[in-house]
Amino acid sequence: MDTKLFRWAFLLMASQFLAICASGQIYMTKTGQTSFFSETPLENISAVNQQVAVLLNSTNGEIAVRMQHRAFTFPNKLMQEHYNENYMETEKYPAASFTGKLAEHIDYSKDGTYAVSAEGSLDIHGVKQKRVLKGQLTIDHGQCTLNCEFDVRLADHNIQVPTLVITKIAESISVKNKFVLILKKTS
Repeated sequence: MDTKLFRWAFLLMASQFLAICASGQIYMTKTGQTSFFSETPLENISAVNQQVAVLLNSTNGEIAVRMQHRAFTFPNKLMQEHYNENYMETEKYPAASFTGKLAEHIDYSKDGTYAVSAEGSLDIHGVKQKRVLKGQLTIDHGQCTLNCEFDVRLADHNIQVPTLVITKIAESISVKNKFVLILKKTS
């Protein structure tokens, strides 16, 4: 993965997000974790990305998530190569993102676990889909942990699977996220 490109993209996303929500307290991470799993009778496929950038504005509930496809690691390099070149076409669509807003108003000064949902736009493979993603937000001594699970149908994002391997890749992929967010220090 091109580290300079990732930093530039993250800084651009962060500056846009901060410009929109300059008045709020921002929780963030650059090391969020997203994993996915495809299960079929012939083969299971899994991958993990531990370089997911997330910004959460605690004042207005706006959230932005961005990940580079090349940062996903697979148990075998051939799977990783096929994922990047054949399915996600990472040269053309290098990143996936979600931008939205939490429906619930959370008191971030109170420790606890809260059911949350965010309505927004999920952009994968150049196709944006309106989605409501549900999860759990845990606040513990100023640190927020956001967990979210959802499914992505390949057809919804125009991800083509060659007929030769269609029985090895599920039509719907299970996605799990865990983001440990800390309050951004203001200078």
